[in-house]
Amino acid sequence: MDGILIAVGIIVLLVIIIGIYLVTTYNGLVRTNVRVDEAWSDITVQLKRRADLIPNLVNAVKGYATHESGVFEAVTAARAATINATTPGEASVAENQMQGALKSLFAVSEAYPQLQASQNFLQLQGELVDTEDKIQASRRFYNGGVRELNTKIKVFPNNVFAKRLGFSAREFFEVADSAAIAEPPRVQF
Repeated sequence: MDGILIAVGIIVLLVIIIGIYLVTTYNGLVRTNVRVDEAWSDITVQLKRRADLIPNLVNAVKGYATHESGVFEAVTAARAATINATTPGEASVAENQMQGALKSLFAVSEAYPQLQASQNFLQLQGELVDTEDKIQASRRFYNGGVRELNTKIKVFPNNVFAKRLGFSAREFFEVADSAAIAEPPRVQF
């Protein structure tokens, strides 16, 4: 009889330990998942801020370089792609387009000394550089959260339960041409 009680006690203790492990693992995964969602939201806020600056920047340059319509169309298309990106992969592709378009826009602006002296243009350019810095910081925070979440999901014994609890690895925000975004666009005066 004592042997049965000890066996039942051990089984109950194991069930309690496994239950506590599952609850703490689940709660940890939920917290990390929410941090990743928050970080992605921060990226989209900064991308939106940049997208809102772009039309003002384009209009400032347009006043001086009306014949550069191809550059303006490329910037507009890149802005639309950035706004419509919903996943890190789509955002990465949009980032490549945006960086190329901005470089072209700033290359056009360098040909116009009056534009380079414009306080409005300089302020917009400064805000854009600041926003690019914030986007990079947001990307680092997001990728750090994704790394933490993916690690928690893939380590043993979490990997046994994570998928059953509804968690899956998240996608990093990587840009195909990392050299293109290593630094914010620059305008040399």
